[in-house]
Amino acid sequence: MLAAICVPAQEKHYYQTDFSKEEFQNRRARIFDKIGNKAIALVQGARDVSGFSVFRQSNEFYYLTGLETPRAYLLLDGRSKRTTLYLPHRDEGRERSEGKILSAEDADLIIKLTGIDRVRPLDFLSLDLVGPQIRPPAPFIFTPLSPAETGTDSRDELLRGQARVNADPWDGRASREAYFRKLLNLRAPQFEVRDLSPILDSMRLIKSEKEIELIRKATRIAGLAIIEAMRSTKPGVYEFQLDAAAKYIFFLNGARGEGYASIIGGGTNAFMGHYFRKTDKLKDGDLVLMDYAPDYRYYTSDVTRMWPVNGQFTEAQRELLGFINAYRDALFRHISPGVTADYVLDRAALDMEKYLVGKTFSKPAYLKAVRAGLKFRGHFQHSVGMAVHDVGTVRGVKLEPGMVFTIDPMIWIPEEKLYVRIEDMAVVTETGAENLSAFVPSDLDEIERTMKQDGLVQFRPPASFQR
Repeated sequence: MLAAICVPAQEKHYYQTDFSKEEFQNRRARIFDKIGNKAIALVQGARDVSGFSVFRQSNEFYYLTGLETPRAYLLLDGRSKRTTLYLPHRDEGRERSEGKILSAEDADLIIKLTGIDRVRPLDFLSLDLVGPQIRPPAPFIFTPLSPAETGTDSRDELLRGQARVNADPWDGRASREAYFRKLLNLRAPQFEVRDLSPILDSMRLIKSEKEIELIRKATRIAGLAIIEAMRSTKPGVYEFQLDAAAKYIFFLNGARGEGYASIIGGGTNAFMGHYFRKTDKLKDGDLVLMDYAPDYRYYTSDVTRMWPVNGQFTEAQRELLGFINAYRDALFRHISPGVTADYVLDRAALDMEKYLVGKTFSKPAYLKAVRAGLKFRGHFQHSVGMAVHDVGTVRGVKLEPGMVFTIDPMIWIPEEKLYVRIEDMAVVTETGAENLSAFVPSDLDEIERTMKQDGLVQFRPPASFQR
């Protein structure tokens, strides 16, 4: 009886349903346009996982195929405009434990799902590279040389991590991309290797309607999680308990996990920009900062809010957060196609100069901080998409419809180790910008009303040893 139940379940193949095969075909066609008719491109998928880890495809490979099979390779031949997918053979033992995995034996189905021209077993890749591909003169071969993102990582952090490895005399491992390039040079020295990353980056910078729909959903989940954390906040609650409440909302709404490690800092912990330990109790009178978003179908978001631990803003806190909220609104007012980040920052700073006329602050240090904020250029931040710090730059270029990035006004008050900021998701439209996270409470009165409700931490309190 058990066997009869298990066999049908094992026949189900898993493949994404968010994008049509035509969208993937269009992306690959753009690669052909960029590399020309005298080159090929080779993209390796993510390496397999060990132990009980769950496999997640690299962003760039998923972006071109939607396929989640480990140890996959995609070859795009610019001369014939044909694409070949190389996959491992079926592992029946693994499938009995994990379910079906699309493999070389599923060629007809994969071609139907993805629009790929041909599917071959992985052991044919080497033969194909040194056989029909190399006819004098050998074509250029493009491959991504930047580190691949596979979940909660972004390229900037991956590069910093590799730099730390390089600096360790007892480690010093080359990156996977560097090793792959070395193998190409050893096994097919006729090729001149070129970097595909800039081409993929420029493509991923402008999001399609389907991508924006997924980012919108990820932002919705992020906002609901932050709202639940607001409700759950009381003096004596731990930072990690707000993280737990948010994760429940993530998984409840279909996320596969977190887009990045949560930043939840009470009091002076927030002064550390990427504080991640979350071990402290929240204290009456402090503010708490929360910056968190899910990994939702390979897309994420980036939303930040601050609120009072006791549910009531002090007048000093209102002064500072009122300034930050006004700055956020000023920045959004000036976003439109054709302008640059510098234009937006300059115009918003002029607006805030007018805002400050007649305003008073409780302490000279606060006025000093907001004045410094008018000169700071980091309020217009980074792209967001498949990674929280997504590839492609939105600084120093003219904005285009489909760009998605964060607006992140912030100030520092070193005298009190106080850091105040808010972060929202902007998508450039044909006529201006939309704030995808506008529904998340930022109005100070609305935050106080939200916090009067009990949250998950109160509804399902922790075990007694945590109290």
